[in-house]
Amino acid sequence: MISIPTYSLNDGSAIPAIGLGTWPMDDTQAEQAVRRALQTGYRLVDTAVNYRNETGAGRGVASSGVPREEVVVTTKLPGRHHGHEETLASFEESRQRLGVEYVDLYLIHWPNPRVGKYVDSWKAMIKLREEGLVRSIGVSNFTEEHLTRLEKETGVLPSVNQVELHPLFPQEELRAFHAEKGIVTESWSPLGRGSLLLEDPAVVGVAEALGVTPAQVILRWHVQLGAVAIPKSADAERQRANLDVFGFRLSEAQMAAISDRPHERLGGDPDSHEEF
Repeated sequence: MISIPTYSLNDGSAIPAIGLGTWPMDDTQAEQAVRRALQTGYRLVDTAVNYRNETGAGRGVASSGVPREEVVVTTKLPGRHHGHEETLASFEESRQRLGVEYVDLYLIHWPNPRVGKYVDSWKAMIKLREEGLVRSIGVSNFTEEHLTRLEKETGVLPSVNQVELHPLFPQEELRAFHAEKGIVTESWSPLGRGSLLLEDPAVVGVAEALGVTPAQVILRWHVQLGAVAIPKSADAERQRANLDVFGFRLSEAQMAAISDRPHERLGGDPDSHEEF
């Protein structure tokens, strides 16, 4: 079984360097994929209320045979539940669907800045962590401005910010801010979902030179950036390949070549995108 390095979080917990994404699986698919992934060696599972597969993901954890304390279970608060009391109620619903006593990592899915309640939700998440119902709290799709507001108004920074990150959109400035503040960067859409990144000549050339796949090259790129990648796959062989990226290393020139291209955001802009 592959041994996965971990990154230390600013609250004393740790997170594996690679995890399993589950969007857009349904409950049945998520249960099978999570169970298979954990048996393969994964120890980080990522779901969300709006993925509508928390029940399946939780069943996959429970049926995997892997001790619960070894698995980092992540879920996310949807925009329609922003607000202090709404967050507490939403979390309890997530916990029940997952079938767990505690959640390892709880994230605000999007800031929804026009609504303006993400600080209220953050205060509720701090409460959940203090009560031991959540081990670590973080956010997703937050900008430097949003993160600074959380710190200013609560004095507590997220342990993780899960953002769109891939060689088409490497987020240098935000990653530098995270490093300065002790926030771990987590990458959604790490393989550039919906793009032709896996067919890019620079990526393919590096893969051929190293005797690995284009997907492995890109996931190794994330590892060397210090970012936690969460590729989604329900296929057993692809799950194994996605995890097998710790036996080779990219040179500085290869790292640069992979992301030397016009930058392109594939998902929503956190300053304007609204998720409910």
